[in-house]
Amino acid sequence: MNYSFIIRKATIDDAEAIQIITKIAFKKYMENTGLGTMDALEETIEDIIEDIRSKEVFIAFIDDVPVGTIRLKINPDNTGYISRFGVNTEYHNIGIGKSLINLIDKLVKSKGIKRVTLHTASKYKDLIRFYYGRGFYIESTSCDRGYVRALLVKEYL
Repeated sequence: MNYSFIIRKATIDDAEAIQIITKIAFKKYMENTGLGTMDALEETIEDIIEDIRSKEVFIAFIDDVPVGTIRLKINPDNTGYISRFGVNTEYHNIGIGKSLINLIDKLVKSKGIKRVTLHTASKYKDLIRFYYGRGFYIESTSCDRGYVRALLVKEYL
């Protein structure tokens, strides 16, 4: 039997699949951190389409099933910001998240970007460990959203 794993740039036609993946992933994020509602769970198809038009948005598939997604905003100061990174919980721990981060690494290096940031709940130990394993470190924390939120940074030399 043949299996396929593909990551490609998202198109507007992928917006609904991205919304489903995001809702599944961020619901798990909420459960694991004890947070209330999150912006990611309120996101509309129109919000996602706007991001597809204005950011680098990627979607991962296993055997044509959408399983993961990640967004990168390239800032005017030539830094990047990762958002809405998530993998369907049925497909955790098989390398999809690592592959999505590896793709972002290749993209930012090709564009000469030297620094990428993201936010995550500092209490989510598994996710913090995941990011540390990909070369990120915690630069600071804040409580601006009602919980301890870590700003993680990865530098590219």
